[in-house]
Amino acid sequence: MELKTMLYEKQGNVAIMSFNRPKVMNAINPDVLDDIIAMTEAAAKDDEVKAIILTGGPKVFAAGGDIDSMLTVTPVDVEDYIGKCHIAFNGLTYINKPVVAAIAGLALGGGFEIALACDIRIAAEGAQLGTPETNLGLFPAGGGTQRITRMAGVAWAKDMILTGDPIDAETAQRIGLVTRVVPKENLMDEAMKLAKKLAAKAPITTRITKQCLNNSTDTNMAAGLQYEQKCFAYIFATEDHMEGLKSFIEKRKPVFQGK
Repeated sequence: MELKTMLYEKQGNVAIMSFNRPKVMNAINPDVLDDIIAMTEAAAKDDEVKAIILTGGPKVFAAGGDIDSMLTVTPVDVEDYIGKCHIAFNGLTYINKPVVAAIAGLALGGGFEIALACDIRIAAEGAQLGTPETNLGLFPAGGGTQRITRMAGVAWAKDMILTGDPIDAETAQRIGLVTRVVPKENLMDEAMKLAKKLAAKAPITTRITKQCLNNSTDTNMAAGLQYEQKCFAYIFATEDHMEGLKSFIEKRKPVFQGK
């Protein structure tokens, strides 16, 4: 896998995807999107990988789109670019493994939208999250109008998107856009601790549970409940579910095999 703008490494059964454009504060451009797509596909196919961390390092997560590259594009170019954003970001949402976003510093515009596509977001104290596109006569089209509304409600979505004002990590936690706020120096340790906890769960169950959770935002209650019912029955065809039950009865830690 040849990457231009990001780094990919594995620590045990956790894959770490890191933005690597420090000179432009990890701004998002087509190469970043290509790298995210490539890394997501690689992680999905790698049986050793059980969980993923997406990070920009200790100073900045990703500070929006690459503004310079927008000066010469046509509407057709932009439509293609946003389409690729959706492919890349949805890849993180729908990959069959849990994804943790570890956010330090700024997560703005497209960078914030990438974080929103992850399953769980941890923010460092002092982090700033927002959608400043309105200040450029634009709006967040990489999923921002949809994901913020679903996670924090339409009132907060309108406040953030229409004003363009960022919010701090504590506010983001209070309204449900992040679930954990930790000291900056502990961010990666806490993200790794969480990723390892997720990686230790039964892989098939994690995959199916994630599908049910994603499905809950895309369908009505009746259809969601029916899908949940079928998925739960399917779990009982796995060896891991029996291992989980036996380990509970035997008062020991389960050893899941992904079978």
